[in-house]
This record gives sequence, C-alpha cells and structure tokens, in this order.
Amino acid sequence: MTSNIKFRNSSKEAPTEPFKRAVSSCLRAIARQPELDVTFAAERPGLSPGKARLPEPARKMSKRDAAVVRGHADSIALRIACHDPKVHRKLLPANPQARSVFEAVEQARVEAIGARRMAGVAKNLTAMLDDHFHRGKFDEITDRADAPLADALAMLVRERLTGQAPPAAARKVVDLWRPILEDKIGARLDRLDKLTENQERFGDAIHDLLDALELGEDRSADQDDDDQQDDEREGEKDQSGSDGSPDTDAAQEMSAEQAQATSEEMSESAMESAQASSSDMFDDGDMGDDDTPGETSRPPHRGGNEPRGPEYHAFAPKFDEVVAAEDLCDHDELERLRSYLDKQLAHLQGIVARLANRLQRKLMAQQNRAWEFDLEEGILDPARLSRVVTDPFHPLSFMHEKQATFRDTVVTLLLDNSGSMRGRPITVAATCADILARTLERCGVKVEILGFTTRAWKGGQSREAWLAAGKPANPGRLNDLRHIVYKSADAPWRRARKNLGLMMREGLLKENIDGEALDWAHKRLLGRPEQRKILMMISDGAPVDDSTLSVNPGNYLERHLRHIIEEIETRSPVELIAIGIGHDVTRYYRRAVTIVDAEELGGAITEKLAELFSETEAPAAPRTRRRLHS
Repeated sequence: MTSNIKFRNSSKEAPTEPFKRAVSSCLRAIARQPELDVTFAAERPGLSPGKARLPEPARKMSKRDAAVVRGHADSIALRIACHDPKVHRKLLPANPQARSVFEAVEQARVEAIGARRMAGVAKNLTAMLDDHFHRGKFDEITDRADAPLADALAMLVRERLTGQAPPAAARKVVDLWRPILEDKIGARLDRLDKLTENQERFGDAIHDLLDALELGEDRSADQDDDDQQDDEREGEKDQSGSDGSPDTDAAQEMSAEQAQATSEEMSESAMESAQASSSDMFDDGDMGDDDTPGETSRPPHRGGNEPRGPEYHAFAPKFDEVVAAEDLCDHDELERLRSYLDKQLAHLQGIVARLANRLQRKLMAQQNRAWEFDLEEGILDPARLSRVVTDPFHPLSFMHEKQATFRDTVVTLLLDNSGSMRGRPITVAATCADILARTLERCGVKVEILGFTTRAWKGGQSREAWLAAGKPANPGRLNDLRHIVYKSADAPWRRARKNLGLMMREGLLKENIDGEALDWAHKRLLGRPEQRKILMMISDGAPVDDSTLSVNPGNYLERHLRHIIEEIETRSPVELIAIGIGHDVTRYYRRAVTIVDAEELGGAITEKLAELFSETEAPAAPRTRRRLHS
C-alpha cells in the first residue's frame, strides 16, 4: 500500500538564507579567511578579530538593496585582505580630525584595489556608499562647514584611484570641497595612483596631504616595542617591490565570480542597514591581531607637543540642558521602550545577572568577614579547644563576627549616548547598567546612571547663534549639550528602571563631547556625602562633534578631555575608570580596559568593580599610577 502523505520540511529556511550564504562565502573568499565568523544584524556593520557583522537583509529586497549588503561585505573583505593593522597603527595621526581623514582615505585605498580588479565589486561598493550618503542626508548639505572633510577627501581619492565619479548622494559634499582641495593638494592626489598597492608609502603620502591642509602633526604614540622590527620587515618588502605586498597577493587571489555573488529571486522593499560609513567600522584600525582586549598601558603624555590653540569654552551654553530621562518622553512610551530593551537582550540578562551575583557575593563577604577572638562570650572557637585539653583550668575561648569597615560608597556609570553606540552597544550598556544598579543597591552601594549626547546633529541652536553673530573665529564648542539623568544616586532602582529604556528611542543618540560630560558627572559626585566615590566612563570612541571641529583646531575636544581626566586623576578623591568598546581608551585614562565586543561589557564592568571594591583602602587622592590589567 502506497501512502500519498507528503512530509513537510520542518527545517524550511528563511528566503534570505541562500543570499546570506552566498554573501558570506564571497566575503571569506576575498578575505582569504575560510573560518571567519560572518553574522547578520540590524545594526551597523563591523569587524572584530575573527568576526564580521553585516546588515540584516529584509525578507524582500530589491537588487539595489542586495547590492548594498554585498557592498558592505566587499568593503570588510578588502579591509582584511589589503590592510596591515601594524602599519596602520604606526602611521595613524593622534589628532582626531587628521585621524578621521586618514581612516577614511585608507578605506578608500583598500576598496579601490578591489574595484579596479572587479567590476562587480566596484558596483557593490558604489551602491553601499550611495546608500550611506543618502541615509546621512549628505545630499541636502549646502554649507561647506556642514560637509565632513574626511568624506569629501575620501571620495576624491576614490575618484583618482578608480576613475569613478562620486556616488550621486555624495556629489554635493565633494563639490563643496573640490575647489579648495584641488587647489591645495590636487597635484599630490594625482601621485597617489602609483602608491595604491603599498600601504606604507601611501600612508606617508597621506601625511603629506595632511601637512598641506595644515592638519599634520606627530604620528600616534600607540606603537609597541615591536615597531622597529616591523619597520625592518616593511623595508625588505619595499626593496623587493610591490609584488610582495599583501595588497597585491590578496587582490590577485580574488575571482570575479566570487565578487559577483548575486541573489537570484530577490525583490522589492527596503532593508534596515547600518547608518555608519565604511570607515567607521574600523575605528583605530584595530582589525586585531588576537582576540584579547586592549593592553592597559598608557603611552607617554604628548601634551608638550600638542598645538595649544584657544582655551576651551562654549559659544552658547544657554542652549545646553541637564534633563531627567522621564522628561524626554511620556510614561507610556518609556514603558514600551523598556519592554523593547528587555526583549532585545533577554539572552544576555542571565549572563550579566550571574556576573552581578558574583560581584554581590564578594561585596557581602567584605561586609561581614571580620572576627574578634579570645572573648568571654559568643560563638565557641573550635580552633582553640586544644588549650582546654592540654590545660583543663584554661577557660573556653569564644569568638564574635563583627561588621567590617566597609566604607560608604557611591558609583556613577557614565554612558556614551552618541550615534556610534547605536544598535547592540547601547542595548548591552543599558542592560548592564540596569542589572548592576540593582546588584549594588542590594549591597548598600548607591548608583547613579548618567548619559551624554547633544541635542542636535551639526550644531543646533549654538551654531545658528554663531552664524547670526557673523561667524567669529575660534567660537569654541558649537553644539547644544544634552546630559541625561537616568537614575540619581538616591532614587531606588525600581523607580528608575523604566528610564533606561529611553536609550532605545530613535533619534536620541547624536554627537559625543566627552570632556564636559566627564566634568559634569565628576562635579555631581563631589557633591555626594559618601566617603568613597567611583566614576566609570563607558564609551566607544574619542570625542567627536562635526560642528565644533569644523571651526576649531582639530584636537580641540580631545585636548579638553585629556585636561579633565588629568584633573580628576591627580587632584580629585574620585576614582576614575574607563571601559572602551572597540576603542582604545587606555590612551586617555590611567585605569582603563578595552573590550572588542559589546557582549563583553557585563564581564568587564563587574570585574573592574570587584577589583576596586577588593582594595582595602582607597587613597583620598591618586598618588601613584595604578593600572588595571586585563
């Protein structure tokens, strides 16, 4: 008897799975890393050691949408194949504005190598770049002060290296800068074509460009002791010609078929893609030589060589605001955002909760671990019973547990609420802050949770006031600050819990001006009555505000941040610690740790707090340079 029953495939896959597999295989092939872990998520693309993250494609998408995803994959693959992180770190400028230009141009170089060899890669990269500039509304810019120099110069370099005009959405940005850049560095740009395959010589040429644009300075001090050996090896490569360069070898391995991985049968609708440029993926050039967090050594202070520039000030501080989270949206929306936060990281809650419980056990043990011995009453001391056996006339010995001297403590968690934290980093940070606040509250430690961003992109009312005043030179900070109190130190966790959902609100995360935020949080701590004060900064990058940096020296915000850190670390009773997410904060802070992925944040916070609390006596003010080892 024959059955007519048809069994369904219980493991039927989503429509986008074949496309994902094709894109992942292409990425691994171009990068020449068959074991690379490729994931897809509805957040900005990124690269960390052994892992690549791409935008999550929608169930239905047009050919253009598919090309955007492939463009991100090609960009990451070329970065891996044609970029040497050690050479990059050696050449990277310390000035934030020069650094952003250098990063963008280096990414243009590696993308040009693939685009010149494979037409499919060139089309994918063009689609990705056009999507990035369109989402950032760069096609609506009319003033050069609003047009990022780094993006404009990267597009000009791309034009020289590939012969391709800037994508449609980037043309306004390029056209606003083209006359000035062509006049100052046009001849230098023409010479870059011959250096594309040699990263070190190309980097030297970019430093010449930066000098011509008056952005040049000493190279970054973030070099290790092996740099001299690297120089020798690179010298040997230069002598043997570009044929031995990793760029050439990698590019020759690519095949046009791999680069043309297409999705057959994909149609319509737009997908949610990340809102950062391709250069943002690779902050600090940290492709990573291993999976370990950043070394916590602090390079020698470079303040003596830094251009001083005008003293730090704000052009229109009257537009700044310090606001409670509940005042930025209504109660119902906060509840909805909190619910969304809980769903986003339900799987992470258990991990962070276990770490928090471990921290709680340590703290509770500290509070009740002291004993008094040889007492006449209390708990019988079994360790001293031998005295009674040897001498029956010796009285019994008792002991008593006493409260240890656990000093009254307050902890402030200061969270970077900038646009670069969008997606998983801000979600993980909010969850960790929530769970740690609850844990420390159980242990009698008060916790304050603060956030910092700006009220607007590219200046807001401060910039409007500056324009109305006739654009005076050196205006200082040119954006409106927004400092957010998610939980005050005296507020119970249950009352402030919903406030952390605000970080999920679309449009909240904008620019980051770290120095003033750190100063604000520090002053709040100084006003607290607790004996011990701990301030923890959680950030994923250096201070950046396009409006301010476009009309002030390139190191304006960074220099102020260094000044505030120095003041706190050398003159304040507050203990300062920083955690960098994918960004080396050890360049700024004495106590610091860098993590590669936001998922590691819970472990890093609990570990460093445990280290701080395990110190029996914290000094009233830092006298020696203590460092955290990760």
